[in-house]
Amino acid sequence: MAKYQKYAEYKASGVEWADTLPANWSSVHLKWISTIYAGGTPSKTIESYWENGVIPWINSGAVNQTYVLEPSTYISKAAYENSSAKWIPKNALVMALAGQGKTKGMVAQLGIDTTCNQSMAAILPNDLSYARFLFWWITANYQNIRNMSGGDLRDGLNLEHLGDIGCPLPSSEEVTTIASFLDHETTKIDTLIAKQEELIALLKEKRQAVISHAVTKGLNPNVPMKDSGVEWLGEVPEHWTVSKFGYISQVVRGGSPRPAGDPTLFNGDYSPWVTVAEITKDDELYLTSTDTFLTKKGSEQCRVFQTGTLLLSNSGATLGVPKILCINANANDGVVGFEELKIDTEYAYFYLSVLTNDLRERVKQGSGQPNLNTDIVKAITITLPPENEIKEIVEAIKKKIDHFSKLIASAENAIQLMQERRTALISAAVTGKIDVHDWQNPVKNNNQDNMELSA
Repeated sequence: MAKYQKYAEYKASGVEWADTLPANWSSVHLKWISTIYAGGTPSKTIESYWENGVIPWINSGAVNQTYVLEPSTYISKAAYENSSAKWIPKNALVMALAGQGKTKGMVAQLGIDTTCNQSMAAILPNDLSYARFLFWWITANYQNIRNMSGGDLRDGLNLEHLGDIGCPLPSSEEVTTIASFLDHETTKIDTLIAKQEELIALLKEKRQAVISHAVTKGLNPNVPMKDSGVEWLGEVPEHWTVSKFGYISQVVRGGSPRPAGDPTLFNGDYSPWVTVAEITKDDELYLTSTDTFLTKKGSEQCRVFQTGTLLLSNSGATLGVPKILCINANANDGVVGFEELKIDTEYAYFYLSVLTNDLRERVKQGSGQPNLNTDIVKAITITLPPENEIKEIVEAIKKKIDHFSKLIASAENAIQLMQERRTALISAAVTGKIDVHDWQNPVKNNNQDNMELSA
């Protein structure tokens, strides 16, 4: 922020979420400068309300767009007339009022005229030219607004909460300039963040490609190859064998104590409790702790997997993710364990890690909860290099993973710093900590220069 000037004079803000404001600014509660109202949802039991609709309607998820250009769906005229849905004009703001996740308190500006559901509020400033500045003010105070109704708990916001939000009021000229400044600067930051996110995705793809090549083709590019007999696997080194997990291990499914939810079985402090969520929460090889535990009584009902056991998530949208246990633990029935594994555990882990998408495709079709039963898991093909080569492959993969992990960590750190700068910049601009009233949009100026040159 050092490159930006400050205002010459400041005063006590009169606004809860800002200590001071520039001396020439004023402040006011949102309810005195805007109209605030909730939307409505037509009856879901009347199908005709939701067929061949002509009136745009958005649900709470639309706030993730930040600038809404497409409705979530369309409702019929009859649906509009027989519900509390109300029109909201283009350029007004909408805010999500409810939800335990991140949605509550999020705000978006409308690029279309639309209606919305009852879990959203329309915020229509008396002067619509103030709307974009207000968008940035609300964005800067996202957590403060959530805290008005229980913070991150499920409690919802209401229209009274929104009306009580205190807002800075710069001059009309400053409102426009600050909004344009933040639109321009945050777009630049968002572009840089997107590039780093693309880099991370590319690095992860390359990491998977390196692992996949190592466990299916080996490290020696000149070794003679043979047909594996497995279509997706193709050729493998001639001296390797190909087997199935059912031939080299006992595939055992976890189990959950019954009855489910019994407090004498769950939420204890006796045995670590491995769920699918525990396995899939990160990309680490090893599982060293769990968030939840069973009681002694609950643990005695289920199999205990020993330290060093290879686990695999076998149900839900995140099935097919492996993890190696570093603790003795129970696991629920969404997890399978490979016991008495006759191959290096880390090698088997890396092999399974490149099959995740393939395993999901196998169970993608059909209805109901996706599930890898033990027969499917036993039938998974695995390459078996000689033992000394397996050690070399594992060490080579670890070395490559370490390299990629450092690059990914560097990109993630860059994203965090840019996000922090973005947050600080928004806050500084909407509270007048920096003076940008003389700022000029370089894009607009460049376009003007080009027009003059062409003339």
